[in-house]
Amino acid sequence: MPKLSEVRICFLGESFVNGTGDPQCLGWTGRICVNANQKGYDITYYNLGVRRETSTELKNRWLREVSYRLPPEYDGRVVFSFGVNDTTMENGKTRVPIAKSIENIHSILKSAIQLYPVLMVSPPPCADREQNQRIAHLSQEFAVVCQQLNIPYLNVFPILEKSSVWIDEARNNDGAHPRAAGYQELAQIVNNWDAWLNWFPEVNVSK
Repeated sequence: MPKLSEVRICFLGESFVNGTGDPQCLGWTGRICVNANQKGYDITYYNLGVRRETSTELKNRWLREVSYRLPPEYDGRVVFSFGVNDTTMENGKTRVPIAKSIENIHSILKSAIQLYPVLMVSPPPCADREQNQRIAHLSQEFAVVCQQLNIPYLNVFPILEKSSVWIDEARNNDGAHPRAAGYQELAQIVNNWDAWLNWFPEVNVSK
Protein backbone atom coordinates (compact mmCIF):
# COMPACT_ATOMS: atom_id res chain seq x y z
CA MET A 1 0.00 0.00 0.00
CA PRO A 2 1.44 3.41 -0.94
CA LYS A 3 2.46 5.77 1.83
CA LEU A 4 -0.22 8.35 2.69
CA SER A 5 0.63 12.01 2.21
CA GLU A 6 1.68 13.29 5.63
CA VAL A 7 0.44 16.73 6.63
CA ARG A 8 0.79 18.47 9.99
CA ILE A 9 -1.71 21.23 10.77
CA CYS A 10 -1.82 23.66 13.67
CA PHE A 11 -5.16 25.37 14.37
CA LEU A 12 -4.79 28.56 16.40
CA GLY A 13 -7.40 30.71 18.05
CA GLU A 14 -9.82 30.79 20.94
CA SER A 15 -12.62 28.60 22.32
CA PHE A 16 -14.32 28.17 18.94
CA VAL A 17 -11.12 26.57 17.64
CA ASN A 18 -10.92 24.54 20.83
CA GLY A 19 -14.43 23.23 20.17
CA THR A 20 -15.82 24.34 23.52
CA GLY A 21 -19.39 23.11 23.99
CA ASP A 22 -19.10 20.10 21.69
CA PRO A 23 -19.88 16.91 23.67
CA GLN A 24 -17.97 14.96 21.00
CA CYS A 25 -14.83 17.05 21.65
CA LEU A 26 -14.18 17.51 17.93
CA GLY A 27 -15.35 21.04 17.17
CA TRP A 28 -15.09 22.12 13.54
CA THR A 29 -11.34 21.63 13.38
CA GLY A 30 -11.44 17.97 14.37
CA ARG A 31 -14.25 17.31 11.91
CA ILE A 32 -12.46 18.80 8.91
CA CYS A 33 -9.36 16.77 9.75
CA VAL A 34 -11.47 13.60 9.89
CA ASN A 35 -12.67 14.49 6.41
CA ALA A 36 -9.14 15.08 5.12
CA ASN A 37 -8.04 11.76 6.60
CA GLN A 38 -10.84 10.00 4.78
CA LYS A 39 -9.63 11.53 1.53
CA GLY A 40 -6.32 9.71 1.93
CA TYR A 41 -4.12 12.06 3.95
CA ASP A 42 -2.18 11.21 7.09
CA ILE A 43 -3.09 14.22 9.23
CA THR A 44 -1.29 15.16 12.40
CA TYR A 45 -3.75 17.57 14.00
CA TYR A 46 -2.74 20.10 16.66
CA ASN A 47 -5.61 22.00 18.27
CA LEU A 48 -4.05 25.08 19.85
CA GLY A 49 -7.28 26.89 20.72
CA VAL A 50 -7.21 28.67 24.09
CA ARG A 51 -10.42 29.77 25.80
CA ARG A 52 -10.85 33.52 26.44
CA GLU A 53 -7.69 34.34 24.50
CA THR A 54 -7.48 37.64 22.63
CA SER A 55 -5.46 38.40 19.51
CA THR A 56 -2.90 40.18 21.71
CA GLU A 57 -2.29 37.01 23.70
CA LEU A 58 -2.23 34.87 20.57
CA LYS A 59 0.36 37.16 19.01
CA ASN A 60 2.66 36.46 21.95
CA ARG A 61 2.52 32.67 21.75
CA TRP A 62 1.69 31.40 18.26
CA LEU A 63 5.18 31.25 16.73
CA ARG A 64 6.77 29.47 19.68
CA GLU A 65 4.02 26.84 19.76
CA VAL A 66 3.78 26.34 16.02
CA SER A 67 7.51 26.16 15.26
CA TYR A 68 7.91 23.49 17.95
CA ARG A 69 5.23 21.33 16.28
CA LEU A 70 6.00 22.11 12.64
CA PRO A 71 9.74 21.71 12.10
CA PRO A 72 10.94 22.61 8.58
CA GLU A 73 11.38 19.01 7.40
CA TYR A 74 7.62 18.34 7.61
CA ASP A 75 4.70 19.52 5.49
CA GLY A 76 3.37 21.94 8.09
CA ARG A 77 0.39 24.26 7.65
CA VAL A 78 -1.47 26.73 9.84
CA VAL A 79 -5.12 27.72 10.17
CA PHE A 80 -6.06 30.78 12.24
CA SER A 81 -9.48 31.76 13.55
CA PHE A 82 -9.83 34.35 16.30
CA GLY A 83 -11.33 37.70 17.24
CA VAL A 84 -14.51 37.04 19.23
CA ASN A 85 -12.81 37.64 22.57
CA ASP A 86 -11.38 40.91 21.29
CA THR A 87 -14.97 42.17 20.96
CA THR A 88 -16.11 41.16 24.46
CA MET A 89 -17.03 44.10 26.69
CA GLU A 90 -15.17 44.44 30.00
CA ASN A 91 -15.35 47.53 32.21
CA GLY A 92 -17.26 49.44 29.57
CA LYS A 93 -14.91 48.80 26.65
CA THR A 94 -13.87 45.96 24.37
CA ARG A 95 -11.05 43.76 25.61
CA VAL A 96 -8.99 44.78 22.57
CA PRO A 97 -9.64 48.01 20.61
CA ILE A 98 -10.39 47.30 16.96
CA ALA A 99 -7.30 49.18 15.77
CA LYS A 100 -5.15 46.93 17.97
CA SER A 101 -6.94 43.80 16.71
CA ILE A 102 -6.14 44.82 13.14
CA GLU A 103 -2.52 45.50 14.09
CA ASN A 104 -2.31 42.10 15.78
CA ILE A 105 -3.74 40.09 12.88
CA HIS A 106 -1.46 41.86 10.43
CA SER A 107 1.59 41.10 12.56
CA ILE A 108 0.61 37.45 13.12
CA LEU A 109 -0.26 36.67 9.52
CA LYS A 110 2.62 38.58 7.94
CA SER A 111 5.06 36.51 10.00
CA ALA A 112 3.20 33.24 9.48
CA ILE A 113 3.10 33.38 5.67
CA GLN A 114 6.87 33.66 5.54
CA LEU A 115 7.09 30.23 7.19
CA TYR A 116 3.98 28.18 6.33
CA PRO A 117 0.96 27.88 4.08
CA VAL A 118 -1.75 29.82 5.96
CA LEU A 119 -5.55 29.98 5.94
CA MET A 120 -7.76 32.30 7.99
CA VAL A 121 -11.34 31.64 9.08
CA SER A 122 -13.31 34.60 10.42
CA PRO A 123 -14.61 34.79 13.98
CA PRO A 124 -18.10 33.24 14.17
CA PRO A 125 -21.20 34.84 15.72
CA CYS A 126 -22.56 34.25 19.21
CA ALA A 127 -26.07 34.63 20.62
CA ASP A 128 -25.59 38.27 21.71
CA ARG A 129 -26.89 40.71 19.09
CA GLU A 130 -24.79 43.68 20.18
CA GLN A 131 -21.59 41.69 20.29
CA ASN A 132 -22.40 40.25 16.87
CA GLN A 133 -22.37 43.76 15.43
CA ARG A 134 -18.82 44.17 16.71
CA ILE A 135 -17.80 40.71 15.45
CA ALA A 136 -19.27 41.44 12.01
CA HIS A 137 -17.27 44.67 11.78
CA LEU A 138 -14.08 42.92 12.90
CA SER A 139 -14.66 40.11 10.40
CA GLN A 140 -14.83 42.63 7.57
CA GLU A 141 -11.66 44.37 8.76
CA PHE A 142 -9.87 41.01 8.96
CA ALA A 143 -10.94 40.33 5.37
CA VAL A 144 -9.16 43.50 4.24
CA VAL A 145 -5.92 42.48 5.98
CA CYS A 146 -6.04 38.99 4.46
CA GLN A 147 -6.64 40.46 1.02
CA GLN A 148 -3.64 42.76 1.46
CA LEU A 149 -1.45 39.80 2.44
CA ASN A 150 -2.95 37.48 -0.19
CA ILE A 151 -4.13 34.99 2.42
CA PRO A 152 -7.29 32.98 1.74
CA TYR A 153 -10.03 34.19 4.09
CA LEU A 154 -13.35 32.51 4.80
CA ASN A 155 -15.94 34.83 6.34
CA VAL A 156 -18.26 32.38 8.09
CA PHE A 157 -19.96 35.10 10.15
CA PRO A 158 -22.81 36.06 7.77
CA ILE A 159 -23.58 32.39 7.04
CA LEU A 160 -23.69 31.29 10.68
CA GLU A 161 -25.54 34.41 11.81
CA LYS A 162 -28.46 33.22 9.66
CA SER A 163 -28.11 29.63 10.91
CA SER A 164 -30.82 28.61 13.34
CA VAL A 165 -28.72 25.59 14.30
CA TRP A 166 -25.63 27.60 15.29
CA ILE A 167 -27.49 30.45 17.01
CA ASP A 168 -30.08 28.28 18.77
CA GLU A 169 -27.47 25.87 20.08
CA ALA A 170 -25.33 28.77 21.32
CA ARG A 171 -28.31 30.43 22.99
CA ASN A 172 -29.41 27.18 24.66
CA ASN A 173 -25.88 26.25 25.71
CA ASP A 174 -23.87 29.10 27.26
CA GLY A 175 -24.79 32.03 25.01
CA ALA A 176 -21.66 31.73 22.89
CA HIS A 177 -20.73 28.18 21.94
CA PRO A 178 -22.84 25.71 19.97
CA ARG A 179 -23.01 21.97 20.48
CA ALA A 180 -22.14 19.22 18.01
CA ALA A 181 -24.63 20.19 15.28
CA GLY A 182 -23.40 23.79 15.18
CA TYR A 183 -19.77 22.75 14.86
CA GLN A 184 -20.77 20.25 12.19
CA GLU A 185 -22.37 23.08 10.24
CA LEU A 186 -19.22 25.21 10.46
CA ALA A 187 -17.08 22.21 9.48
CA GLN A 188 -19.23 21.70 6.39
CA ILE A 189 -18.69 25.33 5.35
CA VAL A 190 -14.90 24.90 5.66
CA ASN A 191 -14.98 21.51 3.92
CA ASN A 192 -16.58 23.18 0.89
CA TRP A 193 -14.12 26.10 0.83
CA ASP A 194 -11.89 26.16 -2.23
CA ALA A 195 -8.80 27.19 -0.28
CA TRP A 196 -9.16 24.21 2.08
CA LEU A 197 -9.97 21.85 -0.79
CA ASN A 198 -6.84 23.02 -2.61
CA TRP A 199 -4.78 21.76 0.33
CA PHE A 200 -6.26 18.29 -0.08
CA PRO A 201 -6.72 17.21 -3.68
CA GLU A 202 -8.10 13.70 -4.05
CA VAL A 203 -5.47 11.03 -3.43
CA ASN A 204 -5.65 7.68 -5.17
CA VAL A 205 -4.63 5.14 -2.57
CA SER A 206 -4.93 1.50 -3.62
CA LYS A 207 -6.11 -0.86 -0.91
